[in-house]
Amino acid sequence: MSYLRQSIIDMAGYVPGFQPPDEKDWLKLNTNENPFPPSPRVLAAIQAATNGDLRKYPDATCRAGREAAAALYGYSDDWVILANGSDELLNNLIRASAGEGDEIGFLNPSYSYYATLAEIQGAKVRTFNFTDEREIVDFPDLYQGKLFFLTNPNAPLGLTWTVDEVANLSDRCAGLLVVDEAYADFSDGNCLDLVRLKQNVVVTRTLSKSYSLAGMRLGLAITRPEVIAALDKIRDHYNLDRLAQAAAVAALEDQGYLLNCVAQVCATRDWFREELAKRGYHVLPSGGNYVFASPPDRNGRRVYDSLYSRKILVRYFSDPALSHGLRISIGTREQMEVTLQALSEIG
Repeated sequence: MSYLRQSIIDMAGYVPGFQPPDEKDWLKLNTNENPFPPSPRVLAAIQAATNGDLRKYPDATCRAGREAAAALYGYSDDWVILANGSDELLNNLIRASAGEGDEIGFLNPSYSYYATLAEIQGAKVRTFNFTDEREIVDFPDLYQGKLFFLTNPNAPLGLTWTVDEVANLSDRCAGLLVVDEAYADFSDGNCLDLVRLKQNVVVTRTLSKSYSLAGMRLGLAITRPEVIAALDKIRDHYNLDRLAQAAAVAALEDQGYLLNCVAQVCATRDWFREELAKRGYHVLPSGGNYVFASPPDRNGRRVYDSLYSRKILVRYFSDPALSHGLRISIGTREQMEVTLQALSEIG
């Protein structure tokens, strides 16, 4: 007899990007990590927090971090919550909104972890395809699911929906519309103002990408206070440790450093996209710190394996809708030059 739920036994589980044990020997462009270190203020804040206070519990409300995010984005702090990565928020939004048998929706392709989180909760999943022009296929006049996730910019493709398009989508959702803005700092716009205008909009962010803090597991959400209050009820009461809270405040307050790093990544991304196109690749426009590129023969696996043999890691998806291409994270200019040289040799 098993003591586990049968659905958990049967589920496949989410598989994150490959992390090689000999990481220093690889050029790692598969998990959309920032090639630059975090702000020096972040490192100083973490070091300052490694003192005798580590014996005490952290602030359960993450008050300083909420205040820093609220001040940055122009909201009062009861509209903000911090979390152990934005994944915690995505999980808790499903837990707060959808019971067993309820439906949640998202686009295909997008962040595949949504499906895993729904399966854990016992919720049903409905996906919608979309075109290269961002038109969502067969979306109903009023979607009745409890929650709909819009990854914006889309991962893995990089396509970005405008604020007006997202506002229209929110009007067609009976439940919550969660705008997952993990990569929004690399894009030309964001949907933060929609939170005030639309009662059902939640915006989630991560500090993993643009703030170079993937190793700290920091995320935040901005939405109406009643939703924040519900998320506060179901999160772990000490979900962020003292070091993470110190890092969050320092990162959010150093916008000059953030903007400089983001500008460098975006400039390299746009240059790299042009160089790929010269080599016959089809590359979608991207609002993230990555591009989705298809080689001339549309055989993503062949190019992935050839790069892997050269210890260059990119992301290949076996899904038939994505197997023709690769998602390539943007590193430094020098790293992308090495990648281009390898691609030229591979052909």
